Amino acid sequence: MRLDFFKTFIFSGFILSVVGCANKAQGPTGGPKDSIPPSVVRSVPSNGALNFKKKQILIDFDENVSIEKAAENVLISPPQVKPPEVTAIGKRVTVNLQDDLKDSTTYTINFGSAIVDLNEKNPLKNFSFSFSTGNQIDTLQVKGTVINAEDLNPVSGVTVGVYKDLSDTVFAKQPFLRIGKSDEAGKFSVENLKKDTFKIYALGDANRDYFYQPGEGLAFTDSLIVPGFFREEVMDTVWKDSVQIDTIRSIVRTHFIPDNVLLKYFKENKKRQYFIKAERTLPYAFSLFFNAPMTKLPTLKPIDFEWDGKYILQKNNTMDSLTYWMTDSLVWKKDTLQFEMSYQKTDSLFRLIPATDTLKIFMRTARSNARNSKDKKESALRVKMEQNYPFTTNIAGSFEIYQPIIFRFSTPLAQYDLSKISLAQRVDTLLKPLPVNWRQVDSTKMVYAIDYKWEPEKNYELTVDSAAFTSIYQQTSKKYSGKFKIRSLDEYSSVIMVLENFVPNAVIQILDAKDAVIASKQAQEKGTIFQYLKPGDYYARLFLDENGNGKWDTGDFATHKQPEEVFYYPKKMTLMPNWEFEETWDYLKVPLLEQKPKEIRKDAGKKTSGN
Repeated sequence: MRLDFFKTFIFSGFILSVVGCANKAQGPTGGPKDSIPPSVVRSVPSNGALNFKKKQILIDFDENVSIEKAAENVLISPPQVKPPEVTAIGKRVTVNLQDDLKDSTTYTINFGSAIVDLNEKNPLKNFSFSFSTGNQIDTLQVKGTVINAEDLNPVSGVTVGVYKDLSDTVFAKQPFLRIGKSDEAGKFSVENLKKDTFKIYALGDANRDYFYQPGEGLAFTDSLIVPGFFREEVMDTVWKDSVQIDTIRSIVRTHFIPDNVLLKYFKENKKRQYFIKAERTLPYAFSLFFNAPMTKLPTLKPIDFEWDGKYILQKNNTMDSLTYWMTDSLVWKKDTLQFEMSYQKTDSLFRLIPATDTLKIFMRTARSNARNSKDKKESALRVKMEQNYPFTTNIAGSFEIYQPIIFRFSTPLAQYDLSKISLAQRVDTLLKPLPVNWRQVDSTKMVYAIDYKWEPEKNYELTVDSAAFTSIYQQTSKKYSGKFKIRSLDEYSSVIMVLENFVPNAVIQILDAKDAVIASKQAQEKGTIFQYLKPGDYYARLFLDENGNGKWDTGDFATHKQPEEVFYYPKKMTLMPNWEFEETWDYLKVPLLEQKPKEIRKDAGKKTSGN
């Protein structure tokens, strides 16, 4: 009997243990996840209060809350010189204003997405709180959208503000009168305005002083803003369920205007100009680097040596990267080259002023660590290999029908022997010789091309004998050979864009799925043809090339010049092999904000943060 009792006790304990473990593993199921943001219960003062002169605002919610990224989210209008203190304890949010309050002024605190519930972080989006220090509160609003002027992407996180002062220079001298901020869709609202006439701007306010400084992104309109409103009566249906109507009632709604202000955001071609560094990685060449594009080359005056006519200058398109190839061994064998360099740099007001620096350009060569005959032999071999004149070509097994053969040399070319260059087409087992149309591409004699009208699906061979090329340093090239086959025309597609509202200064661009430019051409009245496109998804845009330089140009605040206009073809073009896409494009038909296809639309504010 006693044994049976003991067995029963052990078994019961085991069952309870299993049940307890199972419950522990399952845990509390709770209920559905909370997705409701916190809501306001009361506030001091009340939202919309008049004659409130204190600098502390208390707002109570129906649940515990916290503040997320107050500096980024909370926006106070008129803008504050000293940022407010925004804190959350329990169910209460406290705002302590640091600036003195102005008389008879409406204050607006937009919390953006800063207020979230404590547990699930559900944001109370765009909660706005206002009060007035005077006898009335201003209620008018202006709404609109900020887009990137070059690619029409929405721009988030930029400040949009207005001025009552209508002078052209106020944007660069005084803080905004009232402000708002653009969201992820580029939408903005400037609230609690008086009935008046305003100028409106967008600003990438890097230092948060609320007015424009050179180097910051901006946008402006060519017209003045006069806020207003109208009321309209609309019918509102209340349903009993998904089928039966309960009541139909009339509601009067207030619409604030304008609500469609479009601001095309851009950055000027203004970048602080200054000298960055000099670099000499080869004995016979050195490079100079500058922070911004240059319109005038620097002047180099050598100290203790002559070098007029003893160098070749290699420069990029913007002249902010310069390489000097020295041709006199008495010059480049010097360990240290000293120059007096005269150039232009910008001052604090972004004006170009003359500057002079003394440069000491060192050649730092690695010491040989060879300790035995084998290491010394390998070191000597490396020196010998440096006497070779390396070059590269763009030849690949499958070659584009529209491409020339490109030669890129490591140093400037001094001489070439075309008799040592052979181009041939393979016909069965025979090689048919072809003419070598040799062409210099750049001014530094480092890039050359061979042009030929290739035939589709044909095989070609290029052979270069040794010593065909000699550099300015008497280096000679090695033997080279390359075989390639031209792609079939069936592997290509083409696009013909016919502009319905043709203008001669339009430039049409074909874009890939990443919104990158694949091809660009001046628009033709009878249709602009883009050939030899690989099958896939493409898009198109055009810009009006006002100055005829073939590239899109940004705006300029000082001259009140807007960026060149940009339009997007609103459809995706899916090109098939051996297929031609033709479309008549009325680029004015679709509203600008609806033109860019969603597949390539993205928030430009994320890549221009700091703006």
